Amino acid sequence: MLDRWSADGGYGKALKIGMPLVVSMVSSTVMTFTDRIFLGGYSLNALSASVPASVAAFLFLCFFMGVTEYVGVFVAQYTGACRPHKVGRAIWQGMWFCVPSGLLLAGFWFVATPLFDLGGHPQAVRELEIVYFRILSLGGLPFLLGLCLSCFYSGRGLTKTVMVVHMLGAAINIPLDYCLIYGFGPIPEMGIAGAGIATLVGYTLPTLMYVKLVFTRENEEAYRMRSAWRLDRDLFSRFMRFGLPGGVEMFLDIFAISFFVFMVGRYGQVELASTNAVFSIYNLAFMPIIGLNITASIMVGQAMGDRNIGLAAYSTQSVFHMAMAYMAVMGVLFVVFPEFLLNLFRTRGEAGAGFDDVVEMGVVLMRYAAIFTLADAVALVYVGALKGAGDTRYVMFTIAVSSVVFLILPVVVLYMLEVRDIRAPWNCLLAYIVILAVAFVVRFKKGPWKRIEVIDHASRGKCVEPRDSLG
Repeated sequence: MLDRWSADGGYGKALKIGMPLVVSMVSSTVMTFTDRIFLGGYSLNALSASVPASVAAFLFLCFFMGVTEYVGVFVAQYTGACRPHKVGRAIWQGMWFCVPSGLLLAGFWFVATPLFDLGGHPQAVRELEIVYFRILSLGGLPFLLGLCLSCFYSGRGLTKTVMVVHMLGAAINIPLDYCLIYGFGPIPEMGIAGAGIATLVGYTLPTLMYVKLVFTRENEEAYRMRSAWRLDRDLFSRFMRFGLPGGVEMFLDIFAISFFVFMVGRYGQVELASTNAVFSIYNLAFMPIIGLNITASIMVGQAMGDRNIGLAAYSTQSVFHMAMAYMAVMGVLFVVFPEFLLNLFRTRGEAGAGFDDVVEMGVVLMRYAAIFTLADAVALVYVGALKGAGDTRYVMFTIAVSSVVFLILPVVVLYMLEVRDIRAPWNCLLAYIVILAVAFVVRFKKGPWKRIEVIDHASRGKCVEPRDSLG
């Protein structure tokens, strides 16, 4: 362990890159978590509506998000190959993709009503879902642009700036969220609409911060961040070749989870509320692992840019060990303190009297979440490694087949057979995650990713010493 700590691709480097990303994911999760707590305190209907609406909004966003975040792999590989002049060009190809994508996402405002009519949720919940979804759909453009610009730092392994920007965004979003939901001073009480507006602001402010930090004279000299704005057809084609499967993969995965949530909503309001609460709690464990997923992509991407396959495999193992250690702790917390965590969502006053049933059912579901933690740690780290090496098509096909065979179809069959025990669909979700974890580990061990070339490997350039904007 001591040797691995100081080695290139070891725990030390993984922590240096990954810890700020984990903190960034935690800050984003805290925003969502407090949003749900505020809405749970406001009304049980608002809590019940928040997760399906936000999951649906994220479902439409996630394809474009999955494509955009692949900019970070190109930045990582060009950094590993010591070709900094290509970094700015890679960022701009992502920007060319983000603008029309964000405008398209805003157009989903007009499909909100027929979409949530399909959910079959109670009328009061459905109306709130439509309001929340419409506001969130407007945040696609600023979110994607911010994600693309953040790759300038994350792809080079300089994640401190990303962490600080996310933390500042959370520091502004959380109090704004409370004020807009409940009303404060001259700010009127807006309920779930206020939560949506706060989220929209939380997407926009980080993007403005990145614009200020990225497009500097120093970054132009080293990375051509201003002058490389033109569309590069060859590079954009490569970006689409590897990025599009990443977007499809993320869309299919989130679609399967979204479908699961909508089907659980048909079981009853208690089942829906308990599932929503458990998912919100689980995000506290899940989102930091997304940070380690990105860490694996960065470290593998930089190693593959340098054509160092051994370093790529070694780096993956280092990130994997860290992820398993963290998720084991979270799993224990889920088993030992389920009631405490669930009661954070209890509605105030007499409206919260029916929440005892939600807690009772949620305790059972928290045990499933404890098992998910370890399986997710395995799946996400190895997905990150495979994507960092360019093996995005395998990831896409695996998730496509597994989501249909092991989650969507079984949940539909159970509902048609009138199996109303909430544990039945949750068992399907557990099987889906475990199968993905096994499939990705086996793929990585077999090693087809070692032969994939994401970037054009021209002669190495002059390496630029990476420098974070915040020192």
